[in-house]
Amino acid sequence: MAKKINFLTPKKIVEELDRYVIGQDRAKRSVAVALRTRFRRNNVPEEIREDIVPKNILLIGPTGVGKTEIARRIAKLSDSPFVKVEASKFTEVGYMGRDVESMIRDLVETAFLNEKTKESDQVMEKAEQNAEELLLDLLVPPPPRVPKKEGEPPQAEEKSTYFNTREKFRTMFREGKLDERFVEMEVKSPAKGPVPVIEIFSQSGVEEMGQDFRDIFSNLFPKQKKIEKIKVPEAFDILIREESERLIDNDKVMKNAVLKVENSGLIFIDEIDKIASREKSYGPDVSREGVQRDMLPIIEGSNVMTKYGVVKTDHILFIAAGAFHVSKPSDLIPELQGRFPIRVEMDSLSKGDFVRILKEPQGALIKQYFELLKTENVEVKFEEDGIERIAGIAEEVNLKTENIGARRLHTILERVMEEVSFEAPYKSKVKIVINKEYVDSKLKDIIKDEDLSRYIL
Repeated sequence: MAKKINFLTPKKIVEELDRYVIGQDRAKRSVAVALRTRFRRNNVPEEIREDIVPKNILLIGPTGVGKTEIARRIAKLSDSPFVKVEASKFTEVGYMGRDVESMIRDLVETAFLNEKTKESDQVMEKAEQNAEELLLDLLVPPPPRVPKKEGEPPQAEEKSTYFNTREKFRTMFREGKLDERFVEMEVKSPAKGPVPVIEIFSQSGVEEMGQDFRDIFSNLFPKQKKIEKIKVPEAFDILIREESERLIDNDKVMKNAVLKVENSGLIFIDEIDKIASREKSYGPDVSREGVQRDMLPIIEGSNVMTKYGVVKTDHILFIAAGAFHVSKPSDLIPELQGRFPIRVEMDSLSKGDFVRILKEPQGALIKQYFELLKTENVEVKFEEDGIERIAGIAEEVNLKTENIGARRLHTILERVMEEVSFEAPYKSKVKIVINKEYVDSKLKDIIKDEDLSRYIL
C-alpha cells in the first residue's frame, strides 16, 4: 500500500477528489493530509511507528454536500478497506440492536472479500487450465484400464487415438463449437429441509452469532451431490469457480485482510450528531451516550474479536460526519470529542456549485441523462441557460424548504426529464433541447406554489 500512496501527494489527492466532488476545499485538504500521513507512518523507524495514531476527522455540514463521497473516494484512491455506518443504528451493549463492534466485523468482512477477489484473479489462469482439463475428462472420458496379460505389449495405438480425440475436442471447445452440447457432472445442492434457526444474545452481537451458527449448521447438514445435465459453457464456469476456490489459500487471505484493516482500514460514521445528548436525562440513554461510551474504546484503540481473528483498531482511520442542526459537537462526551481532533465545517452549496456539479464531475448528472437516453437513440442537449435555471431552482427550493444539498438536483432533474424518459422508446432519432423555457414549462407552476414544491421537489 505504501508504494501506491507514494505517488499520491496531498495535491494529487485533492486533484483526484476534484473529479468527483465540487468545492469543499478544506475538507479535501484535511483528508489528503490524513491519507498522506499513513504513507509517512509506514516509512518511519519501527520503534515509533506504533505511537503514531491517525488524526480522526469530524465533518460538520448539511446533507448532500459531499461528506460521504469524499470518504468513499479516498478509500478507493488508497485501496483501503472501507465501510460506511450510521451511528443512529447502534445501541449500547446488552440492548436489542447493533453493537458498535459490528462496524469492525463488517470492515474485516469487506477486506476479506477484497483480498479473496485479488487472490482469485492471480490464480484464475491456472484455474481455467485445470477446469479445461476436467471438462475434457467429462467430454472424452479416459478409456477404462483393462488388466493386461503378462508379456503383452503396451497398447500405444489406443493411447494415441484417445489423445488425438481429446485434442480435437479441445480445439472444438475453444472455437465455441460445443456451446450447445450437454455434459453430465456432479453439482452440489443444499441439504433438504430447513436449517434450524437459533438466536444467541451476547456481547459479540446477534448478527455475528447468527452468521456463525449458519456456518456451523451448513457443515452439520452438508450439501448433497447430484448428477445433472449442463451445457458446456455453464459447466466450464462451475469448474473454474471450484478450481479457483481450491487454489486460493484462505489462511493467507485472512491474514492479509486483518493486516490491511489494522494498517489502512477506513470507517465513515455518518449521523454522529444523532447520538449527541441534547439535554440531561436521568434514565438510561442506550442509543446516545451509551453508544458514545461503547464507541470510545474502539476509536481509542482496542482488540475486537472477529471470525477472521483478533483485530487491533489502533490505526484505523475514523471519519465522522453530522449536520449538527439541533445538537453541536460539544454535546458529544468530552472523551469522544478528543478522539476527533480535526474538525472541518463543510460549506453549503450555492447556485454556482450546482452548475459545476451538473457539468464537471466524471459522472455528472447531465452526462448520465445524455448516455441513458442515447441508448434509445434520443439525443438530449442541455443549453447553458437550462443548466443555470435548474441550478437556480435547486438553490431556491433548498432555501425555502429543507436543505438537502446536491440531492435536490436529482429531484428537479427527474421532474424535468420525466416526460422525455417516458416517451423515449417511441421517439427514436429525436433531438431534445433542454433550455430555460423548457425547464420553466415543466416546473413553473410547482415553484409558484410553495406547498406543492415541498411535496414534489
